[in-house]
Amino acid sequence: MGAYLLLHSVIVVLGFLVAASGLSLAFLSQRYWFARAWKFGGRVHDPASRKALRGALIALVAVVALLALAAATRNMRGVVSHGSWWSAFFGLWLTSSIFSYLFIKITAGAEWVWRRLRKSSAETSEPVTAAPGLEMAIAHGEPIDHSRRYFFQAAGVIAGAVPFVSAAYGFVAERFHFTVREVEIPIANLPPALDGLRITQLSDIHIGSYMPTAQVRRAVGMANELNGHLTVVTGDFVSSKSDPLEECITELSHLRAPLGVWGCNGNHEIYAQAEQKSAELFQRFGMKLLRQENAELRWQESAFNLIGVDYQRQRDTEGKHPPMLAGVETLVRRDAPNILLSHNPNSFRKAAELGIELSLAGHTHGGQVRVEILDHRWSPAQFLTPYVAGLYRRPLLSSANLGDAADSSGPPVAATDLHRSSAIYVNRGIGTIGAPVRLGVPPEITLITLRRAV
Repeated sequence: MGAYLLLHSVIVVLGFLVAASGLSLAFLSQRYWFARAWKFGGRVHDPASRKALRGALIALVAVVALLALAAATRNMRGVVSHGSWWSAFFGLWLTSSIFSYLFIKITAGAEWVWRRLRKSSAETSEPVTAAPGLEMAIAHGEPIDHSRRYFFQAAGVIAGAVPFVSAAYGFVAERFHFTVREVEIPIANLPPALDGLRITQLSDIHIGSYMPTAQVRRAVGMANELNGHLTVVTGDFVSSKSDPLEECITELSHLRAPLGVWGCNGNHEIYAQAEQKSAELFQRFGMKLLRQENAELRWQESAFNLIGVDYQRQRDTEGKHPPMLAGVETLVRRDAPNILLSHNPNSFRKAAELGIELSLAGHTHGGQVRVEILDHRWSPAQFLTPYVAGLYRRPLLSSANLGDAADSSGPPVAATDLHRSSAIYVNRGIGTIGAPVRLGVPPEITLITLRRAV
């Protein structure tokens, strides 16, 4: 009991430190950009124009602060409201300005370190008599290095501009560049008649000002063109209470598949208190949202078991770790392959332990941003889950306590082991959250074809 309380206290403290660091960074970055704008306004020579410009700046800051406060009051989780036009601008500015400030400070820090190292090197080296023409170029014992100064100035400008340019590109070019991904997944225990069964997957719609209804309609049309036998939607229809849940599910009702349209709730349905409402709307439009339920589906005289669960929390309101997939064991069948719809991919370990052959998830958005540094791909989602996007496997019926060591990503699993493995496919989603930007992670509609594992 004492160890648990200590661990809980550590988690609470770490959470507080992370939150405090994030808020501090947001405050410092906005103060920095306000000071820059104020200084820029001071360069205007005409006193009346200078006062007007600075007054407009103060008014803009006040309006944005009031709108942010209103959004935070309406949504206690502090997620920027998706019900108004300004939220896209707010998300873009906040994200870009914070990263730009951070990169500028990193560049300035690198210059400071370089200067200190050079000064230290100069102090330990033998004195050298300067030529007469250089005497005036020496300040405080250190020659003025114009090339170094220009280099760091240019680096600072570039570092500060990159987040703004990248965010603008991700907002304009990639945010609605819906991509169809086709993947074949060998499935353990798959009957011959189900070989070739096609599943269309959509996830993380997040309808609202970041995701207009017209774009949801376009994604639904693209999904229908894939002619899947079964269509699934793995959660996060909205982002907050202010988002039009009924409009989203009305558009999803136009999905067509011989085996029907099925879904599960995501974490944002919890935040919006819309889990039950989502299920009712699905039912009204002739679809089915599974909540700790299963259904037997048949295709070409062979059956498979479709299971759906609400979002599987990592921690409850008291900071405890609730059991993953609680109660699902009784829904798993041994006489037919099992397919699990679970918004959170972190349920995969438990799903494999329970003998579920295939899990379909979303939640991560693939990180929304992915960069490649020295041949290594990096995504923010890596801090949240080892299952960022795409296909992963682990041994079927393996203990969830094995952790990441039992996982493999994509094709490397030996062919002889496929019939003893559990698979998960993590969809990158079509919507965005936080900032309406995607970079290197295009929104995704997936067509999964099941194959027999031999």
